[in-house]
Amino acid sequence: MSTWFKKNFRAITKTTLVLVYLVILAGALVRMTGSGMGCPDWPKCFGYYIPPTEESQLLWQAGREFKKGQVIIHDEALMVAKSDFTTSGTYNPGHWDAYTRHDYAIFNPMHTWIEYINRLCGALAGMATFLMAIASFAYRRDKPAVTWLSWLAVFGMGFQAWLGATVVYSVLAPVKITTHMLVALAIVALIIYILHLTRNKETRHPYHRRLTQLIWAALALTVVQVVLGTQVRQLVDEQVRTVGDAAKNLWLDNGGWWFYVHRSFSVIVLAVNLWIFAINRRYGLRYTRVPWILFLLGLEVLTGIAMSYFDFPFGSQSLHLVIASILFGVQFYLLLDTRHAVKSL
Repeated sequence: MSTWFKKNFRAITKTTLVLVYLVILAGALVRMTGSGMGCPDWPKCFGYYIPPTEESQLLWQAGREFKKGQVIIHDEALMVAKSDFTTSGTYNPGHWDAYTRHDYAIFNPMHTWIEYINRLCGALAGMATFLMAIASFAYRRDKPAVTWLSWLAVFGMGFQAWLGATVVYSVLAPVKITTHMLVALAIVALIIYILHLTRNKETRHPYHRRLTQLIWAALALTVVQVVLGTQVRQLVDEQVRTVGDAAKNLWLDNGGWWFYVHRSFSVIVLAVNLWIFAINRRYGLRYTRVPWILFLLGLEVLTGIAMSYFDFPFGSQSLHLVIASILFGVQFYLLLDTRHAVKSL
Protein backbone atom coordinates (compact mmCIF):
# COMPACT_ATOMS: atom_id res chain seq x y z
CA MET A 1 0.00 0.00 0.00
CA SER A 2 2.85 2.38 0.86
CA THR A 3 4.38 1.83 -2.59
CA TRP A 4 1.04 2.55 -4.29
CA PHE A 5 0.59 5.75 -2.30
CA LYS A 6 4.09 6.94 -3.18
CA LYS A 7 3.61 6.12 -6.85
CA ASN A 8 0.29 7.98 -6.99
CA PHE A 9 0.98 10.72 -4.47
CA ARG A 10 1.56 13.48 -7.01
CA ALA A 11 -1.61 12.54 -8.90
CA ILE A 12 -3.57 12.71 -5.63
CA THR A 13 -1.96 16.05 -4.76
CA LYS A 14 -2.66 17.53 -8.21
CA THR A 15 -6.29 16.42 -7.90
CA THR A 16 -6.46 18.09 -4.50
CA LEU A 17 -5.07 21.31 -5.99
CA VAL A 18 -7.64 21.25 -8.80
CA LEU A 19 -10.45 20.73 -6.29
CA VAL A 20 -9.22 23.62 -4.15
CA TYR A 21 -9.29 25.82 -7.23
CA LEU A 22 -12.79 24.49 -7.93
CA VAL A 23 -13.81 25.69 -4.46
CA ILE A 24 -12.39 29.12 -5.28
CA LEU A 25 -14.41 29.14 -8.52
CA ALA A 26 -17.56 28.06 -6.70
CA GLY A 27 -16.96 30.75 -4.08
CA ALA A 28 -16.55 33.33 -6.84
CA LEU A 29 -19.88 32.23 -8.35
CA VAL A 30 -21.49 32.56 -4.92
CA ARG A 31 -20.16 36.10 -4.64
CA MET A 32 -21.11 37.02 -8.22
CA THR A 33 -24.71 35.88 -7.79
CA GLY A 34 -25.11 37.21 -4.25
CA SER A 35 -25.75 33.70 -2.93
CA GLY A 36 -23.62 33.92 0.19
CA MET A 37 -26.64 33.67 2.49
CA GLY A 38 -28.38 31.03 0.37
CA CYS A 39 -27.87 28.69 3.32
CA PRO A 40 -28.32 30.76 6.50
CA ASP A 41 -27.01 28.01 8.79
CA TRP A 42 -23.88 25.83 8.73
CA PRO A 43 -22.95 23.03 8.04
CA LYS A 44 -26.53 22.11 7.12
CA CYS A 45 -28.72 24.24 4.89
CA PHE A 46 -32.00 25.30 6.53
CA GLY A 47 -31.43 22.31 8.79
CA TYR A 48 -31.24 19.83 5.89
CA TYR A 49 -28.35 17.84 4.50
CA ILE A 50 -29.97 18.27 1.06
CA PRO A 51 -31.55 21.74 0.95
CA PRO A 52 -35.17 22.49 0.00
CA THR A 53 -36.17 23.47 -3.52
CA GLU A 54 -39.44 25.23 -2.73
CA GLU A 55 -40.41 27.80 -0.11
CA SER A 56 -43.35 25.61 0.96
CA GLN A 57 -40.82 23.21 2.49
CA LEU A 58 -39.77 25.98 4.87
CA LEU A 59 -43.21 27.03 6.03
CA TRP A 60 -45.12 25.70 8.99
CA GLN A 61 -47.88 23.23 8.01
CA ALA A 62 -50.41 21.35 10.10
CA GLY A 63 -49.88 17.60 10.36
CA ARG A 64 -46.29 17.74 9.13
CA GLU A 65 -43.41 15.80 10.65
CA PHE A 66 -40.32 17.80 11.59
CA LYS A 67 -36.92 16.53 12.69
CA LYS A 68 -34.78 18.15 15.36
CA GLY A 69 -32.73 20.98 13.88
CA GLN A 70 -34.91 21.58 10.83
CA VAL A 71 -35.58 25.22 10.06
CA ILE A 72 -38.71 27.09 9.05
CA ILE A 73 -39.39 30.73 8.19
CA HIS A 74 -42.14 31.99 10.50
CA ASP A 75 -43.14 35.64 10.83
CA GLU A 76 -40.07 36.62 8.77
CA ALA A 77 -37.72 34.88 11.22
CA LEU A 78 -35.88 31.57 11.28
CA MET A 79 -37.18 29.02 13.79
CA VAL A 80 -35.42 25.76 14.64
CA ALA A 81 -37.22 22.57 15.70
CA LYS A 82 -36.28 21.60 19.27
CA SER A 83 -36.96 17.89 18.75
CA ASP A 84 -38.68 15.40 16.45
CA PHE A 85 -42.43 16.03 16.40
CA THR A 86 -45.54 16.20 14.22
CA THR A 87 -47.42 19.50 14.11
CA SER A 88 -50.99 19.77 15.35
CA GLY A 89 -53.69 22.04 13.93
CA THR A 90 -52.10 25.25 15.23
CA TYR A 91 -48.58 26.62 15.51
CA ASN A 92 -47.06 25.79 18.91
CA PRO A 93 -44.11 28.09 19.77
CA GLY A 94 -43.02 25.61 22.43
CA HIS A 95 -41.72 23.30 19.70
CA TRP A 96 -39.39 25.94 18.27
CA ASP A 97 -36.33 27.97 19.20
CA ALA A 98 -35.48 31.23 17.49
CA TYR A 99 -32.33 31.07 15.35
CA THR A 100 -30.04 33.53 17.11
CA ARG A 101 -26.89 33.53 14.95
CA HIS A 102 -28.34 36.30 12.76
CA ASP A 103 -31.70 37.67 11.62
CA TYR A 104 -31.45 36.88 7.89
CA ALA A 105 -34.58 34.92 6.90
CA ILE A 106 -34.95 34.90 3.11
CA PHE A 107 -35.25 31.84 0.87
CA ASN A 108 -34.13 32.03 -2.75
CA PRO A 109 -33.85 28.55 -4.30
CA MET A 110 -31.18 29.58 -6.83
CA HIS A 111 -29.03 31.19 -4.13
CA THR A 112 -29.55 28.22 -1.84
CA TRP A 113 -28.37 25.66 -4.37
CA ILE A 114 -25.41 27.74 -5.56
CA GLU A 115 -24.21 28.03 -1.97
CA TYR A 116 -24.93 24.33 -1.38
CA ILE A 117 -22.83 23.34 -4.42
CA ASN A 118 -20.06 25.56 -3.07
CA ARG A 119 -20.16 23.62 0.18
CA LEU A 120 -20.15 20.30 -1.68
CA CYS A 121 -17.02 21.40 -3.55
CA GLY A 122 -15.46 22.29 -0.23
CA ALA A 123 -16.31 18.87 1.18
CA LEU A 124 -14.76 17.13 -1.86
CA ALA A 125 -11.61 19.23 -1.54
CA GLY A 126 -11.46 18.41 2.16
CA MET A 127 -11.70 14.66 1.51
CA ALA A 128 -9.03 14.89 -1.20
CA THR A 129 -6.75 16.79 1.19
CA PHE A 130 -7.25 14.11 3.84
CA LEU A 131 -6.44 11.37 1.29
CA MET A 132 -3.30 13.30 0.33
CA ALA A 133 -2.28 13.42 3.99
CA ILE A 134 -2.80 9.66 4.39
CA ALA A 135 -0.78 9.01 1.23
CA SER A 136 1.99 11.31 2.50
CA PHE A 137 3.00 8.72 5.10
CA ALA A 138 4.83 7.01 2.23
CA TYR A 139 7.34 9.89 2.47
CA ARG A 140 7.64 9.95 6.25
CA ARG A 141 11.21 8.53 6.22
CA ASP A 142 12.92 10.08 3.19
CA LYS A 143 10.95 13.37 3.03
CA PRO A 144 9.21 13.92 6.39
CA ALA A 145 8.41 17.54 5.47
CA VAL A 146 5.93 16.21 2.90
CA THR A 147 4.00 14.39 5.62
CA TRP A 148 4.01 17.35 8.02
CA LEU A 149 2.95 19.80 5.34
CA SER A 150 0.19 17.49 4.07
CA TRP A 151 -1.34 17.30 7.53
CA LEU A 152 -0.92 21.06 7.88
CA ALA A 153 -3.03 21.32 4.71
CA VAL A 154 -5.71 19.20 6.40
CA PHE A 155 -5.66 21.60 9.35
CA GLY A 156 -5.85 24.51 6.90
CA MET A 157 -8.93 23.06 5.22
CA GLY A 158 -10.57 22.59 8.61
CA PHE A 159 -9.74 26.18 9.54
CA GLN A 160 -11.13 27.32 6.18
CA ALA A 161 -14.38 25.45 6.84
CA TRP A 162 -14.65 27.17 10.23
CA LEU A 163 -14.00 30.51 8.54
CA GLY A 164 -16.80 29.72 6.09
CA ALA A 165 -19.15 29.25 9.01
CA THR A 166 -18.11 32.58 10.55
CA VAL A 167 -18.72 34.30 7.19
CA VAL A 168 -22.30 32.98 7.22
CA TYR A 169 -22.87 33.84 10.88
CA SER A 170 -21.55 37.38 10.28
CA VAL A 171 -23.93 37.81 7.30
CA LEU A 172 -20.99 38.22 4.92
CA ALA A 173 -18.78 40.65 6.84
CA PRO A 174 -16.22 42.05 4.33
CA VAL A 175 -13.16 41.43 6.53
CA LYS A 176 -14.14 37.80 7.03
CA ILE A 177 -14.68 37.30 3.28
CA THR A 178 -11.21 38.74 2.54
CA THR A 179 -9.64 36.51 5.21
CA HIS A 180 -11.47 33.51 3.73
CA MET A 181 -9.90 34.25 0.33
CA LEU A 182 -6.40 34.75 1.73
CA VAL A 183 -6.54 31.44 3.58
CA ALA A 184 -7.58 29.75 0.32
CA LEU A 185 -4.45 31.18 -1.35
CA ALA A 186 -2.33 29.97 1.57
CA ILE A 187 -3.70 26.45 1.08
CA VAL A 188 -2.94 26.68 -2.65
CA ALA A 189 0.65 27.69 -1.83
CA LEU A 190 0.99 24.82 0.65
CA ILE A 191 -0.18 22.20 -1.86
CA ILE A 192 2.07 23.63 -4.59
CA TYR A 193 5.02 23.46 -2.19
CA ILE A 194 4.23 19.79 -1.53
CA LEU A 195 4.19 19.18 -5.30
CA HIS A 196 7.52 20.95 -5.58
CA LEU A 197 9.08 18.79 -2.87
CA THR A 198 7.96 15.58 -4.60
CA ARG A 199 8.87 16.54 -8.18
CA ASN A 200 10.36 13.71 -10.23
CA LYS A 201 13.17 15.71 -11.79
CA GLU A 202 14.97 18.88 -10.92
CA THR A 203 15.61 21.56 -13.54
CA ARG A 204 18.53 23.86 -12.82
CA HIS A 205 18.45 27.51 -13.88
CA PRO A 206 21.19 30.14 -13.87
CA TYR A 207 21.04 32.30 -10.76
CA HIS A 208 19.88 35.90 -11.08
CA ARG A 209 19.46 37.85 -7.85
CA ARG A 210 17.31 40.63 -9.28
CA LEU A 211 14.91 38.13 -10.85
CA THR A 212 14.30 36.42 -7.52
CA GLN A 213 13.65 39.78 -5.86
CA LEU A 214 11.19 40.74 -8.59
CA ILE A 215 9.32 37.44 -8.30
CA TRP A 216 8.92 38.04 -4.57
CA ALA A 217 7.63 41.53 -5.34
CA ALA A 218 5.25 40.26 -8.04
CA LEU A 219 3.82 37.66 -5.68
CA ALA A 220 3.26 40.27 -2.96
CA LEU A 221 1.63 42.62 -5.47
CA THR A 222 -0.76 39.88 -6.57
CA VAL A 223 -1.85 39.31 -2.97
CA VAL A 224 -2.36 43.06 -2.48
CA GLN A 225 -4.43 43.18 -5.67
CA VAL A 226 -6.61 40.31 -4.44
CA VAL A 227 -7.25 42.18 -1.17
CA LEU A 228 -8.04 45.40 -3.02
CA GLY A 229 -10.31 43.47 -5.38
CA THR A 230 -12.33 41.98 -2.53
CA GLN A 231 -12.87 45.46 -1.14
CA VAL A 232 -14.03 46.75 -4.52
CA ARG A 233 -16.34 43.77 -4.77
CA GLN A 234 -17.88 44.67 -1.40
CA LEU A 235 -18.59 48.20 -2.64
CA VAL A 236 -20.16 46.74 -5.78
CA ASP A 237 -22.36 44.49 -3.62
CA GLU A 238 -23.57 47.52 -1.70
CA GLN A 239 -24.29 49.34 -4.94
CA VAL A 240 -26.24 46.35 -6.29
CA ARG A 241 -28.44 46.47 -3.20
CA THR A 242 -29.03 50.18 -3.84
CA VAL A 243 -29.65 50.32 -7.61
CA GLY A 244 -30.59 46.68 -8.36
CA ASP A 245 -29.29 43.95 -10.64
CA ALA A 246 -30.52 45.59 -13.84
CA ALA A 247 -28.53 48.83 -13.47
CA LYS A 248 -25.09 47.31 -14.03
CA ASN A 249 -23.83 50.56 -15.56
CA LEU A 250 -24.14 52.14 -12.10
CA TRP A 251 -22.40 49.43 -10.08
CA LEU A 252 -19.03 51.19 -10.08
CA ASP A 253 -20.40 54.68 -9.46
CA ASN A 254 -19.76 54.23 -5.74
CA GLY A 255 -16.45 52.40 -6.16
CA GLY A 256 -14.60 55.02 -4.12
CA TRP A 257 -10.83 55.20 -3.91
CA TRP A 258 -10.59 51.39 -3.59
CA PHE A 259 -11.58 50.98 -7.24
CA TYR A 260 -9.16 53.63 -8.54
CA VAL A 261 -6.27 52.26 -6.46
CA HIS A 262 -7.06 48.71 -7.62
CA ARG A 263 -7.19 49.80 -11.27
CA SER A 264 -4.05 51.94 -11.09
CA PHE A 265 -2.15 49.32 -9.11
CA SER A 266 -2.60 46.90 -12.01
CA VAL A 267 -0.17 49.02 -14.04
CA ILE A 268 2.54 48.38 -11.42
CA VAL A 269 1.73 44.67 -11.37
CA LEU A 270 2.03 44.47 -15.15
CA ALA A 271 5.28 46.47 -15.19
CA VAL A 272 6.98 44.24 -12.61
CA ASN A 273 5.98 41.07 -14.44
CA LEU A 274 7.13 42.48 -17.78
CA TRP A 275 10.47 43.22 -16.10
CA ILE A 276 10.64 39.56 -15.00
CA PHE A 277 9.89 38.48 -18.57
CA ALA A 278 12.61 40.74 -19.96
CA ILE A 279 15.27 39.46 -17.53
CA ASN A 280 14.30 35.83 -18.13
CA ARG A 281 14.63 36.30 -21.88
CA ARG A 282 17.73 38.51 -21.92
CA TYR A 283 19.82 36.24 -19.70
CA GLY A 284 18.48 32.93 -21.02
CA LEU A 285 17.25 31.78 -17.62
CA ARG A 286 14.76 29.31 -19.16
CA TYR A 287 11.91 29.75 -16.66
CA THR A 288 9.04 28.37 -18.72
CA ARG A 289 6.37 29.62 -16.32
CA VAL A 290 7.14 33.28 -17.00
CA PRO A 291 5.23 33.44 -20.33
CA TRP A 292 2.25 31.79 -18.62
CA ILE A 293 2.27 34.55 -16.04
CA LEU A 294 2.03 37.17 -18.77
CA PHE A 295 -0.77 35.21 -20.44
CA LEU A 296 -2.74 35.08 -17.19
CA LEU A 297 -2.10 38.77 -16.59
CA GLY A 298 -3.47 39.51 -20.05
CA LEU A 299 -6.65 37.60 -19.25
CA GLU A 300 -6.88 39.39 -15.92
CA VAL A 301 -6.63 42.79 -17.61
CA LEU A 302 -9.26 41.79 -20.20
CA THR A 303 -11.77 40.66 -17.57
CA GLY A 304 -11.11 43.84 -15.60
CA ILE A 305 -11.76 45.95 -18.70
CA ALA A 306 -14.92 43.96 -19.42
CA MET A 307 -16.30 44.67 -15.95
CA SER A 308 -15.35 48.34 -15.97
CA TYR A 309 -16.33 49.31 -19.52
CA PHE A 310 -18.87 46.70 -20.58
CA ASP A 311 -21.06 46.58 -17.46
CA PHE A 312 -20.03 43.29 -15.87
CA PRO A 313 -20.66 40.62 -18.55
CA PHE A 314 -21.89 37.35 -17.05
CA GLY A 315 -19.05 35.37 -15.49
CA SER A 316 -16.47 38.16 -15.75
CA GLN A 317 -16.31 38.65 -11.98
CA SER A 318 -15.76 34.97 -11.29
CA LEU A 319 -13.13 34.66 -14.02
CA HIS A 320 -11.32 37.72 -12.70
CA LEU A 321 -10.97 36.19 -9.24
CA VAL A 322 -10.13 32.67 -10.39
CA ILE A 323 -7.49 33.89 -12.84
CA ALA A 324 -5.92 35.95 -10.04
CA SER A 325 -5.72 32.86 -7.82
CA ILE A 326 -4.18 30.77 -10.64
CA LEU A 327 -1.71 33.60 -11.30
CA PHE A 328 -0.74 33.49 -7.62
CA GLY A 329 -0.14 29.74 -7.85
CA VAL A 330 2.05 30.00 -10.96
CA GLN A 331 4.07 32.85 -9.44
CA PHE A 332 4.57 30.89 -6.24
CA TYR A 333 5.81 27.82 -8.14
CA LEU A 334 8.17 30.08 -10.11
CA LEU A 335 9.52 31.43 -6.84
CA LEU A 336 10.15 27.87 -5.64
CA ASP A 337 12.03 27.16 -8.89
CA THR A 338 14.49 29.96 -8.07
CA ARG A 339 15.52 28.12 -4.89
CA HIS A 340 17.43 25.65 -7.07
CA ALA A 341 19.12 28.18 -9.32
CA VAL A 342 22.90 27.88 -9.48
CA LYS A 343 25.39 30.71 -9.82
CA SER A 344 27.27 28.99 -12.63
CA LEU A 345 26.39 26.16 -15.02
